[in-house]
Amino acid sequence: MLHDILRYKLTYTLIALNVLVYLFSAFFSHSIVDMNMETLVHMGALFGPYTVQQGEWWRLFTAMFLHGGMTHILMNMFSLYIVGRAAEMYFDVKSYLSIYLFSGLIGGLASLSMHPASLGVGASGAIFGVFGALAGFFLAHRDKISTHAKAFMKDFAIIIGINLVIGFSIPAVDVSAHVGGLFVGMLGGFLISKNPKFFLLYSSEMLLVMVAWMPYLSSQYAQVLF
Repeated sequence: MLHDILRYKLTYTLIALNVLVYLFSAFFSHSIVDMNMETLVHMGALFGPYTVQQGEWWRLFTAMFLHGGMTHILMNMFSLYIVGRAAEMYFDVKSYLSIYLFSGLIGGLASLSMHPASLGVGASGAIFGVFGALAGFFLAHRDKISTHAKAFMKDFAIIIGINLVIGFSIPAVDVSAHVGGLFVGMLGGFLISKNPKFFLLYSSEMLLVMVAWMPYLSSQYAQVLF
């Protein structure tokens, strides 16, 4: 177990941070199973009127480490355990972390665009981004590892299809954050796998997307909510 932790340090660190934040939210919610919505807002959940209209953009980051309940965090952390350890075998720390964070942040912007007045929490966008990065890696190297790439892409399509069906079937699941994170991660995984020097290009592009998206959201909210 210790060897596994040392080998996949970033994945286990991210899991530990999520669990630690969950324990804090459980303490303030007076429940280990279901989190109090007001507590989540105070701790940094995504909420359009605060995030966009009051300029509390830091919520894009904090919401990635908050979860709505025990089932929510268990599903997300199990998913992160599976895809995160795989990603650490193919990407260096800075690339993995960059993909994780940008996927979560831009997934949050997608969520705010689709759900102006809803509460948003969870690492799903970031995790979908890591999964997308693996797809990007196999796409970039499909000629060299054709057998593994085909097998992965088949499994990838099945898993994504199942998640989208679940997402569209359950109103509480935010598909927009999943899709946004998935595409951000896939783009990063593909570019960085083609050439590690593309890391700076990818990071710069994602920053530009965020810088452009935020004022656009502000103008949209002004029209929708007033």
